[in-house]
Amino acid sequence: MRLGYNTNGLAHHRLTDAIDLIAAEGFQSVAITLDVGALDPYEEPGALARQIAAVRSCLDRRGLTRVVETGARYLLNPRLKHDPTLMDADPRRRAIRADFLCRAIDIARALDAECVSLWSGQIKDATTQEQAMDRLADALRPVLRHAELAGMPLAFEPEPGMFIDTFACVDRLDCQVSHPLFHLTVDVGHVHCIEEGSIADHLFRWAPRILNLHIEDMVRGVHEHLMFGAGTMDFPAIFKALHEIHYSRGIHVELSRHSHAAALAVRTASQFLSPLLSPRSSRG
Repeated sequence: MRLGYNTNGLAHHRLTDAIDLIAAEGFQSVAITLDVGALDPYEEPGALARQIAAVRSCLDRRGLTRVVETGARYLLNPRLKHDPTLMDADPRRRAIRADFLCRAIDIARALDAECVSLWSGQIKDATTQEQAMDRLADALRPVLRHAELAGMPLAFEPEPGMFIDTFACVDRLDCQVSHPLFHLTVDVGHVHCIEEGSIADHLFRWAPRILNLHIEDMVRGVHEHLMFGAGTMDFPAIFKALHEIHYSRGIHVELSRHSHAAALAVRTASQFLSPLLSPRSSRG
């Protein structure tokens, strides 16, 4: 597996500076969150193309693998966080999110990324679970068609507080979508936060579908991304399971609220996680 870091934890850095900082601390992968000032998909096309070329060159020079993340808070709406979403009652607003995801797919392809990570969003209107699932599946279809054209896998993330928040929900959505490019992003902190059973059990169950992992510390029942050591997660057990499933992709630190101290956070995360890459260390 390859330790990585999400650029949403370096929100006050230029993207190329963030990548250099991440690489300098020994990380081997980067999760690039598209955002204002960070490969903004709505930038003038020529300027965006130049930015993509510069970022790809930086990544290639550093030997970093990469995934594209779509969780920017205010990129689509400066007033409301993560708005609109694929769960919006208004189909025109769902289409705005779908268009953004298609643009993200194009950027991911240009970067030679491994996948595009995405999530559902919250239900904010009166609707049944069945209707909501139909709405989400319908909203995903044009995105999946675009992914097919680009040959870009999608990695769907269950997110606490959103419509798709657990693996059980993912299972139902997967049955409805039934597409070879539809895979998983798993945030192990989210699993610790809301799922029943051990993180290891879920990793074993979903191993063939996981294209992208997020990691941080967390307290059960509280969806707050914490620095390692500040929560209650058993990291040797998590890494033991990852070794046993032969996970070989990126496991990306997600500490989006640590941007004010990004350099220290990146270093601290690397020092905490790097020893766990050894199968012997992960046995505790």
